[in-house]
Amino acid sequence: MAQEAKRLHNFRAQDEAARWRKVNDGVMGGLSQSEMVFTSQGTAVFRGRVSLENDGGFASVRTTPQDYEVGGYEGLAVRVKGDGHRFKLRLRTNDRFDSPAYQADFDTVTDAWITVRVPFSAFVATFRGRQLRDAPPLDSAQIRQIGFLIADKQAGPFQLEIDWINAYKSAR
Repeated sequence: MAQEAKRLHNFRAQDEAARWRKVNDGVMGGLSQSEMVFTSQGTAVFRGRVSLENDGGFASVRTTPQDYEVGGYEGLAVRVKGDGHRFKLRLRTNDRFDSPAYQADFDTVTDAWITVRVPFSAFVATFRGRQLRDAPPLDSAQIRQIGFLIADKQAGPFQLEIDWINAYKSAR
């Protein structure tokens, strides 16, 4: 069956860098560091070093709030080149800094481009690393922030290169 896609981020736009911010475990005393670097090839690289010191252990980037208008789509597809680590794709349905998020894990293949497809039904509600059992399912029409997180309990460097982020649905 054919797929219909809506490009959400392609990292070639002049203002794309202004749409992303980092949120590391320093917000709770941790020492992890990260950055989002935009390449001349039109990709973004989320990279840094996770530290487990001071009860830390995560690094993340996320978009500034915006209306993605993806109600009616089935999920997100991201084209990434990683380092073999497991990352989380995270979505928020509000504009707040510290609030529940919906997340789904994905694995990367070292130095290989892959396309990861995650249906919206696979996203699980979490808050500060804990699953929320009584949260409603993700409402894709309400998505306001998209992000990437590494929190695999492994100290050391990481890198995730991102080519694009799409919403997808089956063509009818």
